[in-house]
Amino acid sequence: MISETRRKVLELFADGRMHYKLMEFQEARECFAKALALEPEDGPSKVYLARCKHYLENPPGEDWDGVFVMKTK
Repeated sequence: MISETRRKVLELFADGRMHYKLMEFQEARECFAKALALEPEDGPSKVYLARCKHYLENPPGEDWDGVFVMKTK
């Protein structure tokens, strides 16, 4: 059985992924930030929060397929 906090984190992460795939990066960022407020060490939320920040600063093209491509090491 998972805790209520973990359940909420998973819900927020799922909502964030939905917004991310729709290129709604600000909304996605808010979901991932809320998830991290509840569980600061949630690795997937940290990764997606950083990706949202990147895409808000460097929007992908209209043909973006949701795949994050690293440009630097």
